[in-house]
Amino acid sequence: MTQTIAPRVRTVVLLLLAAACALLAGAAPASAHAAVTGSDPAQGAVVDKAPARISLTFSEQVAMSGDSLRVLDPEGKRVDAGEPSNVSGTTYAVRLHSGLPDGTYTVAYQVVSADSHPVAGAYTFSIGAPSKTSVTVSDQATDDGVVGWLYGFGRYVSYAGFIVMAGGAAFVLACWPRGSGVRPVQRFVVSGWLTLTAATLALLLLRGSFTGSGKVADIFDLSLLGQVLQTKTGAALVSRLLLLAAAALFIAVLFGAYDKREDPQEKRDLTFGLAIGGVVVAAGLAASWAMSEHASVGLQAGIAMPVDVVHLLAVAAWLGGLGALLVALYRAPADAPVDASAVRRFSRIAFGSVLALIATGTYQSWRQLGSWSAFTDTRYGQLLLAKIALVAVLVGVAWISRRWTGRLAETVPASAEREKARVGAGAEASGDAEPEVTGDDRTDTDSVAGTDPDAAAGEQPASGPADTASGEQPDSRPADTASGEQPDSRPADTERAAQLARQRAARDAALQKRLRDADPNRFGLRRSVLAEAGVAVVLLAVTTVLTQTEPGRTEQDAKAATSSSASTSPDTGASGALTLNMPFDTGGENGKGIVTIDLDPARVGGNEMHVYVERPDGQAFDIPEVKVDFTLKAKGIGPLPVVPDHIATGHWSANGVQIPMAGDWKVDVTVRTSDIDEVTVSKNAQIG
Repeated sequence: MTQTIAPRVRTVVLLLLAAACALLAGAAPASAHAAVTGSDPAQGAVVDKAPARISLTFSEQVAMSGDSLRVLDPEGKRVDAGEPSNVSGTTYAVRLHSGLPDGTYTVAYQVVSADSHPVAGAYTFSIGAPSKTSVTVSDQATDDGVVGWLYGFGRYVSYAGFIVMAGGAAFVLACWPRGSGVRPVQRFVVSGWLTLTAATLALLLLRGSFTGSGKVADIFDLSLLGQVLQTKTGAALVSRLLLLAAAALFIAVLFGAYDKREDPQEKRDLTFGLAIGGVVVAAGLAASWAMSEHASVGLQAGIAMPVDVVHLLAVAAWLGGLGALLVALYRAPADAPVDASAVRRFSRIAFGSVLALIATGTYQSWRQLGSWSAFTDTRYGQLLLAKIALVAVLVGVAWISRRWTGRLAETVPASAEREKARVGAGAEASGDAEPEVTGDDRTDTDSVAGTDPDAAAGEQPASGPADTASGEQPDSRPADTASGEQPDSRPADTERAAQLARQRAARDAALQKRLRDADPNRFGLRRSVLAEAGVAVVLLAVTTVLTQTEPGRTEQDAKAATSSSASTSPDTGASGALTLNMPFDTGGENGKGIVTIDLDPARVGGNEMHVYVERPDGQAFDIPEVKVDFTLKAKGIGPLPVVPDHIATGHWSANGVQIPMAGDWKVDVTVRTSDIDEVTVSKNAQIG
């Protein structure tokens, strides 16, 4: 059974590994987690006179450098002046040179979102009338090339290293303390530490090029490295390296002093200390991801980061422990196999980890998607569905493993009795006998014959030793030569005894391994755990791609904001009306939608204002309160509050809205969807 089924299982696992590699290689590049939700002038807009500045509004805070916003004239020359600045909230602007001629201008941007991902793109607007332009902006972002793929692979390897190191150490400490002295398990945990350390160093070097030029030559640019160290992501990577130094000390104690402790009380005390220290170090390492990625920005970040830490620790305890169990089942020495009690303890820990993953994963899904439609309408939701399906498969295989674990526990005593009967009393005697050449020699040889099925056939116990050592010598020869030849034969007899002892040890080890591998319950457990590990590899690949994908909330907000290209610029029609579309999300129930401001004729003096509130699907709905403020910062005017009257479902109106002078006005809209859920969104627009 072992020879026919095991290769099939290994083939399945290899296919799963190939699928994981294909997923990483064929996945789309890391999507930006901040999206452009508005611009002034808008994309494709034609304005009568040159604006004093251009502004971009993102879905979240972004980091900018001196070249993050560039404006190019039709000849490709830069016409922006000064460095970009944050004018309000998530809106960033850069000033333009005065007296710009008519023609088509290109706005190119390259920023880093608050959750550490690069965002790049470009659009055009025209002054006076559209014209030909020599500017070509590549659609390839910095994370599309070789550096981007290397960075994504480094993220996958870093996750895998953390899971192997933390989960493997937890398995030894909580489930199988004897495993601290098993060399394959030691190599497994140490390999996780080495992998995570190497991946962290690589990410630190790649980061500057990844968020900048995307060129391989810039990987070793020390000036870029210095800039990276001043960012949130750089600080997180450095913190991870410092915590890895503490993890190295933990591993050294676990496989050194802890393994050598003989006194039970001392070992219990050391176990408690290692457990506390290990949890602190593992939580710190998990926090290095939580504090610099998805959980650190957006809705309820203060809750999301601890939840993300718990999620990562649960993944490590389950999948890392699973890997350690797999190593123990396949590579542990025959004289020190993983026992059933260790497997049962891990089964309980894995069950608790799955419950923690369900709870934290549900919260994370709600936070990143926000609606049921996002499951199918966004790439993030589709990947999340794939992840949920893989987790379901993994839980199903784990349930099979639990059944094998129960059978293994029930049959351990019976297996021990069968092994004892098969080896026989001779094997028991050989285990206690010393390798001497006297009367015990006969007992030793008898035990060898008893434990070796091939040697047992046709052998007589009395003649076994003599026949094995010297061929056809008669049994009486040792007695006849006891006085004359004993001094000369003692070195040969000692060498023969040592050889017999080695043979006995090898035969006993081979027998124990055969008995262990022949156990159908242990064999079934090995197969199911191997299948679990294969699914876990693909699951980790999907999770890595998921962390590099734009969340569903952000994607839907961006689609809603860009559905009207003229959302931040005056309408070019005869009426001169101004229309502003602003997505909002208060974080509560029914707290997501789009508020639209119509101002007509958008000139100095009295104006008529209409406010419309719609759900993301375009359906109008009412909210408890909506307020609008107008502010002209350049002249120190405002805020000028306007409280519109409710007209119909999702519709408010106000007449006689006074705009005292022309300028770049900031329009703030405060939306309240419940007694406690409120948010203010802003846009800048030229009025007058």
